[in-house]
This record gives sequence, C-alpha cells and structure tokens, in this order.
Amino acid sequence: MKQLIEAIKKLKQEKNAVILAHYYTRGEIQDVADFVGDSLALAQWASKTDADILVMCGVHFMGETAKILCPDKKVLVPDMNAGCSLADSCPADRFAAFVKEHPDCTVISYVNTTAAVKALTDVVVTSSNARKIVESLPKEEKIIFGPDRNLGSYINAVTGRNMLLWDGACHVHEQFSAEKIAELKQAHPEAVTLAHPECKKAVVELADVVGSTAALLNYAVAHPEKTYIVATESGILHEMEKRCPHTTFLPVPPAEGTSPCNECSYMRLNTLEKVYDCLKNEAPEIFVDPAVAEQAVKPIHRMLQMS
Repeated sequence: MKQLIEAIKKLKQEKNAVILAHYYTRGEIQDVADFVGDSLALAQWASKTDADILVMCGVHFMGETAKILCPDKKVLVPDMNAGCSLADSCPADRFAAFVKEHPDCTVISYVNTTAAVKALTDVVVTSSNARKIVESLPKEEKIIFGPDRNLGSYINAVTGRNMLLWDGACHVHEQFSAEKIAELKQAHPEAVTLAHPECKKAVVELADVVGSTAALLNYAVAHPEKTYIVATESGILHEMEKRCPHTTFLPVPPAEGTSPCNECSYMRLNTLEKVYDCLKNEAPEIFVDPAVAEQAVKPIHRMLQMS
C-alpha cells in the first residue's frame, strides 16, 4: 500500500492534480486526499482550487457538481458506478413535472441530486446550510424541497415551515432504526447520540445532537471527553477517531443484517487502486451537458453566496 500511495502522490505532482474525498469514503482514501469534507466543503474547495485535475472521491453527483463549478478543469472519479440512492430517487423528468404542478413555489434541491435536477432548482442546499437558507426566505414563501423527505421533514420541524416534500431518501440513513439506537443507549447510558437529519424522524427524536456530517464531527472534537453513539455513514468514524483518539465512538448498525456498521456501498467503490488508475489514465472523466450546466450552476452559486 505504501508504494501505491507514493505513486499516487507522484502522479498528483506531475499532473497538478488534487484529490477531494468525502467523509464517507474509506479511511485510506481520506488519508491520501488533499481535502476531506462534506458536500458543502467539497463544493467550496473545488470552486477555489487552481489545480488542472480534480479527482472526486465520493459519488457521481459530487463529480458533476465539481465539473459545473469548474468547467475548465478535468474532473475525474475513481469509479463511474459510484452513484447515489438519494439522487436516483429523484429522476429529472418526474421532478420537472412535479415542479410544473406547483408553479408558485420556490424550488430547493438538496445537493444529492443530478445536474439535471439542479437545473430545475432555484437554490441548492446541503445538510450543513439547509436550515439557514430556508430561514432566510420569507415565511410566507411557498417551497418545494427535494429529494430527501427526512431532511425536509426535519427542516420543517425546526423552522415551522410547511415545505412541499419530494418523496426520496438515502438508503444508508433509512436503515438506521430507533430500536438499535435504544439498545445502544441502554448499554451505554453515558453516551451522547449524534444523528444526521437524513435519518427517519424516530431516530432523530432519540438524538442529542442532530446535524450534518461536518457538524457532528465538530461537536465531537469540541467535546472529546464524551462517548458517542453515531447514526450516520460509518466512514466519518475515521476522521472522528483521528481527531479524538481517546474518545469512544459507537457506530449504529443497520436495522437488518449482522454488520456492526452502516456503510454506503457506493462510497466503498472508491479504492486506492482506482484512484491511481484514474490519475494515470485520466479517466473516467465527468462531463456535463453545457446547457444543463449553465442552468445548474446558478442555484449552486446562490447556495455558496448564502453560505
């Protein structure tokens, strides 16, 4: 593995390339990356870098977002099959019809969507900034929120809004159950429960802290003396344990099966071998239709300005 890592570093230098990795990727991917973050941070970083090549280690929509923000750069992904169940739950043609049925609504789309859905959107949000952006809009404004019904429901609850929600969900966060968390809380009564707002309402209601991946990480770093039950994709444990080496983190397992962790199968498609291959061959490369990108970049820029 050491030779592979050195080979990746050499290729990065030769090609003026940077590696961006999401917190949900494998630990070894995060360790070789130039920047690790959540969706908002990755978008912000992609928009600022002066590299010629971006290697986006995450899922497909993240590569699209980077390409939309950096049309003059070559954007690579280690595996083109690394999709997103949440993005897949919101096909652009069906979402377009839904939007057309409600022409008086402002359209807010979660970043976990395809470029084609972003092109139908007024402003993009992430779990880090969704509440802030929704609260910045007039209270009487009618809003469509898609595609995550759990995040939308949570934002409705904390803001007092009544946004019209698209019926989509993340297959990872949907698998967390209140029963599993209750079992862990009973076994570890001293633990603080952290949950992502993409989880179901019953799970969120059991949490002590609800927030984006970055927010949960930051809370743990600020309070390293505590024990944590963590209800989000288990890749975040790598950074949590690096930043808080003496803290105990207990991942919540999925409701079904025997796995001790809840992992995104798409994120796990990113491997060091594939990172090396895509840098060496400069493929697979992400392309976005220019007409779609021209529309999709507007709500992304609006999000970055409002964040």
